[in-house]
Amino acid sequence: MNRTVLVVGAGGREHALVRALQRSPQRPHVICAPGNAGIARDAETVAISATDNDALVALARDRRVDLVVVGPEAPLVGGLCDALRAAGIRAFGPSGAAARLEGSKAFAKEIMAAAGVPTARSFTVTDADAGRRAIAELGLPVAVKADGLAAGKGVVVAQTADEAHAALDACLVERAFGDAGAAVVIEEGMSGPEVSLLAICDGEHVARFPAARDYKPIGDGNTGPNTGGMGSVSPVADIPDDLADELIEAVHRPGIREMARRGVPFTGVLYAGLMMTPAGPRVLEFNARFGDPETQALLPRVDEDLVDLLTRAADGQLDDRPVRVGAGAAVAVVLAAADYPATPRTGDQITGLDEAAAAGAELYHAGTAADGDGRIVTAGGRVLAVSAAGRDVADARARAYAAADHVHFAGQQRRSDIAAGL
Repeated sequence: MNRTVLVVGAGGREHALVRALQRSPQRPHVICAPGNAGIARDAETVAISATDNDALVALARDRRVDLVVVGPEAPLVGGLCDALRAAGIRAFGPSGAAARLEGSKAFAKEIMAAAGVPTARSFTVTDADAGRRAIAELGLPVAVKADGLAAGKGVVVAQTADEAHAALDACLVERAFGDAGAAVVIEEGMSGPEVSLLAICDGEHVARFPAARDYKPIGDGNTGPNTGGMGSVSPVADIPDDLADELIEAVHRPGIREMARRGVPFTGVLYAGLMMTPAGPRVLEFNARFGDPETQALLPRVDEDLVDLLTRAADGQLDDRPVRVGAGAAVAVVLAAADYPATPRTGDQITGLDEAAAAGAELYHAGTAADGDGRIVTAGGRVLAVSAAGRDVADARARAYAAADHVHFAGQQRRSDIAAGL
């Protein structure tokens, strides 16, 4: 009997997970809850919210699910994996307590300090006056970060005191991010290229992916407001495998050891967002799940059975080794809706999807839906990621953009410089 795998989530990352899990030689039956219009073309979808723990546990029990893979951060922080494990269901992802590494930037900073993980100097504050003093002490530029989950939008790198104070007030006075901004991490500004390094963990052992790079600002040349990510690329020439191994030993392994020492073992994906500063690598953030859109450039490169790999991690049977990947590269270009990242416009018809797929790209749906006539329309900020593989980064980039040229919807936004010059 084929195994059954449940993927929880509704975005491009989950679409990439569905496709990668379906490539397993075990030929699993893949269910996604809630999924989206694109995922529904590839797998069974069930209309259950990613944060409805009780309904998801019931679904996994009723369908005799062998493995649950939780994609987004909110259900992880909300303890979905705890609820699944309590019901005897195998889950890939950290406990709610371990997911605090992403759910609280202040907690992540505490773990980094205790583990000796290199990171920027910072202060955590809960009132605006203390924040202003921290900004004055750290100088400019300075990063102002809402402590909790803010959908990738709670971080401002301020170049002036006025910008920093405005970001601080947005969190603590205006409560723009609700409880997520009740505490704020004020962090010294840093400079250098950024890199994303993801590793699968079983509480002790680490299997790392190749380095990836994502592009957060909405505009070319890293201009404009931050987004959830406008594209990604893997590999990254300035982070070869030997350097990635060194970073794992300096960042991921000490962090995992510290979590285990505290009785909170970390199982799942530990994502380190790093800046390679002139003084050496510094951790910008920890995430407790696959990155989005990094996953859309990493999983197409994986050359092993992802079902087996994630199952062994969930069972505490992982090996310390790199995840096996094929030669070449992959580039993902995000197509975003009109008015994103503010309030994205929805309901615009999307055309050219079949033509883009015929050009050899993987189309990972994120903010899409089917309207009453069965047409695919925009339904969120980041609408699609168009991902293509190639013999090298330049080839993959050319293929991704050529495929993306087929896709049209009113108000479409995309960067033209994803993976340029790499």
